[in-house]
Amino acid sequence: MEENRILTETERNWAMLCHLSAFAGFFFPFGGIIGPLICWLSKRDDSTWVYTNGRAALNFQLSMLLYIVLAIPLCFIIIGIPIIMVLGTLKVVCIIIASVKAGKGEPFTYPLVIPFLQ
Repeated sequence: MEENRILTETERNWAMLCHLSAFAGFFFPFGGIIGPLICWLSKRDDSTWVYTNGRAALNFQLSMLLYIVLAIPLCFIIIGIPIIMVLGTLKVVCIIIASVKAGKGEPFTYPLVIPFLQ
């Protein structure tokens, strides 16, 4: 993205929606991936800001899904339960922070992200 370019309100709103749509995962199976994927695919060619934020949201959701799946077997030895709780809290907090920053036009880097999409 160009450094001097001013983002439109529509670009900022779509970028914010890419992050916020991940909350669909709390209501629908795989909604945390499907929501950002739909937003990203529908507007990625229109704006590099939306492309960057949608890709970041998708990479974060895929990473969290992988970490939670890997932590499930650890629930049998108790350690998996607090790990899943920490991951869930991290997920909610990061989605909120990323959404607010995207709405303001500020970049945000998710922690613990595996770059599945380049």
